Amino acid sequence: MNHIISRIARCTAVAAMVVAFASCQQNKFHVTGNITDAQDSVLYFENMSLDGPVVVDSVKLSSDGKFDFSGEQPSAPEFYRLRIKNSIINVSIDSTETVEFKASYPTMAVKYEVSGSENCAKIKELSLLQINLLNQAIALNKNNSIGMKETADSLEKLVTAYKENVKLNYIFKEPNKAYAYFALFQALGNRLIFNPHESVEDMRVFGAVATSWDTYYPEAERGKNLHNIAIEGMKTQRILQAKQQGAGIDPSKVVVSDIIDVPLVDNHGNRRSLTELKGKVVLLDFHAFSAPNSTQRIMQLREVYNKYHAQGLEIYQVSVDPDEHFWKTQTAALPWINVHDPNNLQSEYLGRYNVQSIPTFFLISRANALHKRDAQIKDLDAEIKGLLAK
Repeated sequence: MNHIISRIARCTAVAAMVVAFASCQQNKFHVTGNITDAQDSVLYFENMSLDGPVVVDSVKLSSDGKFDFSGEQPSAPEFYRLRIKNSIINVSIDSTETVEFKASYPTMAVKYEVSGSENCAKIKELSLLQINLLNQAIALNKNNSIGMKETADSLEKLVTAYKENVKLNYIFKEPNKAYAYFALFQALGNRLIFNPHESVEDMRVFGAVATSWDTYYPEAERGKNLHNIAIEGMKTQRILQAKQQGAGIDPSKVVVSDIIDVPLVDNHGNRRSLTELKGKVVLLDFHAFSAPNSTQRIMQLREVYNKYHAQGLEIYQVSVDPDEHFWKTQTAALPWINVHDPNNLQSEYLGRYNVQSIPTFFLISRANALHKRDAQIKDLDAEIKGLLAK
């Protein structure tokens, strides 16, 4: 009898170990594949941390070039790379996926196959676009038949066209995705293609991704880093504007807001913006008065406004209605700030705030920082009270 019990106990222990192993494996991601023509070369798997590349694992490749790396599931999209000497394949991981790469050395950076990850496939597209841009730039610089100014102008046109393509088809399309983040940090030589310190529009591009990451990955260090970059860009731009206007300015006194601004004209003909509301709790609402159930929603907003406005709440409502006259008629009696975007559903602000449906609202703190969007809020009254108390 004791012998039977002992056997049962051993079987139970083995089963528990199998379940534990399976559970452990379920919480891991895998990066596998083959890199041929690289026998005896060392393949490094590196984490591209905010402080630079960190070796996670490595393997000396055999004749078949097989490799299999794994790691813990990240809480937000994370970036890695496969590297042999100076040849690199960029990798993004955002779950427990298995991503497979097939390549040959030394052309692995430009000729590889990837499966199992849409983000990695998009990053491949972006990498090849970047390489093509670099080759065009090199060809321009080698062209002795044109002068320096014409070369510079041509290069600027190439970069502008590249940025428009990447903004529309990669960054603004899905700003919460890893490949959108990756696109922000592409470079042409030592020059960032998107540089928030040199361009107001580039600053807004960074802000769009930062806002989206706030929504989907509120605790991610990369999201916080994006905000810091965008804020520093705002500060730089304001200092440059002041200098161009002939006024000296102390950089330490430049105040910027941790939010993407929405400067639009209200129903009284005045230009309004979110940044002017610093010190108040703001409910930023994207709305269409021509949409079904608009009246019911406005009644709900009236109730919220009447309850909390005296305590410091403001509503900043952005209309995307195609009929401006209709919008003015509908908002004539509303007590809060109502602005209209003439671009309607093509509004750039819908993309920057990653608005997928109308209506959508966000809460903004007194510090003019994005707090949460509607999908993250279970109790609106509790959220507003919490922000008003700070």
